[in-house]
Amino acid sequence: MRIVTVKSPGLAHTSYYVSSKGESLVVDPRRDIDEYLTLARSDCAPLKYVFETHCNEDYVTGSRELQEATDVEVCHSKETPLKYGSHSLSDGDRFQVGDLEVECLWTPGHTLDSMCYVLYDLNGCDDPLAVFTGDTLFMGDVGRTDLPGEELWEKMSGMMYDSLHEKVLPLGEHVILFPSHTAGSICGSHISNREVSTIGYEKLTNTQLSLNREEFIKNRLTNEMQRPPYFRRMEEWNLNGAPLLKDVSAPKMLKPSEFEIESEKPYTFMLDTRQPDAFASSHIPGSVNIWLNGATYYPGWIIDYKDHILLVSERKEDIPTVTTYLHRIGYDDVSGYLCPGVDAWRNAGKHTEALTSLHVGELRDLLSKDQVHVLDVREDNEYFSGHIKGSQNIYVGHLMERLDNVPKERTTCVTCSWGGRSGIAASLLRKEGYRVANLLGGMQSWNAAKLPTEVDAKYLEQRRMPVCPL
Repeated sequence: MRIVTVKSPGLAHTSYYVSSKGESLVVDPRRDIDEYLTLARSDCAPLKYVFETHCNEDYVTGSRELQEATDVEVCHSKETPLKYGSHSLSDGDRFQVGDLEVECLWTPGHTLDSMCYVLYDLNGCDDPLAVFTGDTLFMGDVGRTDLPGEELWEKMSGMMYDSLHEKVLPLGEHVILFPSHTAGSICGSHISNREVSTIGYEKLTNTQLSLNREEFIKNRLTNEMQRPPYFRRMEEWNLNGAPLLKDVSAPKMLKPSEFEIESEKPYTFMLDTRQPDAFASSHIPGSVNIWLNGATYYPGWIIDYKDHILLVSERKEDIPTVTTYLHRIGYDDVSGYLCPGVDAWRNAGKHTEALTSLHVGELRDLLSKDQVHVLDVREDNEYFSGHIKGSQNIYVGHLMERLDNVPKERTTCVTCSWGGRSGIAASLLRKEGYRVANLLGGMQSWNAAKLPTEVDAKYLEQRRMPVCPL
């Protein structure tokens, strides 16, 4: 038997490949499927089943891709109306893969169609070995219950409690836990950064599991989280089937003159994936900065799906990486990229712009003279845990819809935790004609300099919202 965890950085998504005696399965595959196929070939174990834990909302699933590439059967809850599935599962259904058996548990709570999959070794004892918990139970946390809507929030929270205490926890303290997300996922608010756990360890350490039903529901109803707009596209594609990647055109290599022509076409978005300080020193006018690892998630807040995306990168080797990141959240129209990068643009005599960067000492001095407006683009729980006095808080994902709330009469200095999200916001504001600066180092630098902050402990206790790691 072999179990391999396949990680998708940035999205904090984990899928699993399992093989035994010349057969294999995958749980919650991502859209780019080559790693699963490579594993199956190396084990001489053709894929037999794909098990979806629910209709995922934060990434494009790879089930249809695997179904197109192999003879795999796609298995999902009977509550999930997939247009391309093979098996509609009921509670208690069982499947055999080599010397392993998979038992299907219906565990509603995160969504109505949530399933967990219990793994048994037929050569071992009768007790289960492991459980793939999807978005039901994480290491240190449980799945969010607000996604089905406010009117169902309380009901789903109660269903989550029942699923955990009547289905998952009774499996046994020795059972190994394989969740579909790790720390940083938008599907949980306090997921641990541990990568190994058992049901027994979670019972000892996961505070959500020590609450009674009433306390648990009350806690869930205070656990309101961000719902990025791209979730709607993911839900639609994962139900109906996303376009196959073999039919998606690869981005074209563009010389500066060609890139310029493409950039002037309607509905074009120029995405620069360099680090914020590199972008600040020199960038193409009108481009927006999302650093490479941030391109796994933040495009889903700010890029319209009708846009044609042009890429600017630090290294041309980054282009396949960022293209894959974009494909995972449904951005398939990646039209082209500037090769080899901004240097080629500048050397061709094309115009560039610079973005002001401030050191914390410079910002402190400007604030003392009331010469700058500070915009903090972190999540509100981050903001209330410690922010610069008098600063304005608008989460970076909501900035464009709240642009009128940002004063335009003086320079705005944008801050976040370290400079990544503020780099996104600063480039968006610059594109809209604002006088703007980015506080490189962000609040980490401000705190390291022991400069004063304001804290709202009461707010944190009431809301208990997640801290974004990026």
